[in-house]
Amino acid sequence: MTNQYLQSGALPANAESAFSAFATPLVHEALTHAAKLQTDPDAEGMHALRVAMRRLRSLFWAYRPLLDDAFDDQQRAICKFIATAAGNTRDWDILVELLRDLGEDELADVYWARRSEAYDSSKETISNARIEGVLTEALKEANQELNTSAQRTPLEKFARKRVTVARLQLKKRMIRATKAKRSDYERYHEVRKAGKKLRYMLEFFGPVLPKKQTKHEKALKQLQKKFGELNDVVASRDLMRLNPPEETSGLSARKALKSLAREERRRHRKAEHLL
Repeated sequence: MTNQYLQSGALPANAESAFSAFATPLVHEALTHAAKLQTDPDAEGMHALRVAMRRLRSLFWAYRPLLDDAFDDQQRAICKFIATAAGNTRDWDILVELLRDLGEDELADVYWARRSEAYDSSKETISNARIEGVLTEALKEANQELNTSAQRTPLEKFARKRVTVARLQLKKRMIRATKAKRSDYERYHEVRKAGKKLRYMLEFFGPVLPKKQTKHEKALKQLQKKFGELNDVVASRDLMRLNPPEETSGLSARKALKSLAREERRRHRKAEHLL
C-alpha cells in the first residue's frame, strides 16, 4: 500500500498530510467488504473486513500523538466494535475447521448451523452501525484536525518514533509472558496483539524507515503466525464451552474439548519457544 504512494510521488513528506494516504485505502477496503456481506456470506469477506478495521485502528494509534485524545479514543473504539462484530463469525469458522481436522464432522455440522446464525447477527450489527457514514466522517475529521494544525512533523522522523514505541511495547509484553503461568493465556494474547500492531506499523511506514528497524520482520511474521494459531484453538475451546452442542451427544463434545486441549498445549509450546 505505502509503496505505491512512494513510487507515484504522491505520499507527502510530513506525517499530518500523509494520514489520508494511509487511511483512505483502508476505509475504501472496509466499505467494499461490508457492502459485499449483504449478498455474499463468505468467511473470507468477514475476515477481510476485520483485518481492515484492525489496521485502521492501529493507524489511529500511530497518529495518537498528533490527534485529540478523545477523538482518537472514539475512533479506535468504533474500529474495535466493527472488527469484533465481523470477528464473531470468523470465530465460528475457525471452530468448524478445527473440528473437521479432528474428525468430528457431525459436531462441525452442528456448529456450522450456528455459524449461520452468527453471520446473520454480525451482518445486522455491521449494517446498523452505518459504517460508511461513520468512517467517512472519521476520515474527514482526522484530516481536518491534522491539516489545520500549526505543526508539521517529518514523516520519516514520526515513523521511526512510532515504530520504536510499538517495538518496545512488544518487548515488554514478551518479557511478561515469559514469567506467566501456562494457564495465564492473557499474557500470550497481549504479545499477539502487540506483534500485530508492530507489523501494521511496518506495513505503513516501512519504506521510510532505516533498514535496522525492518530487519526483524521475518521473525515478527513467525511470531504472529504461531501466536495466532494458539489463539485460534483457545478461542475455539472457549466458544465451544459457552455453546454446548445440545444436538449431539455429550460424549462427542467432551472428546472434542479434550482434543482441543491437547492441541492448545502443543501450540502453546511452539509459541513459547519464540519468546
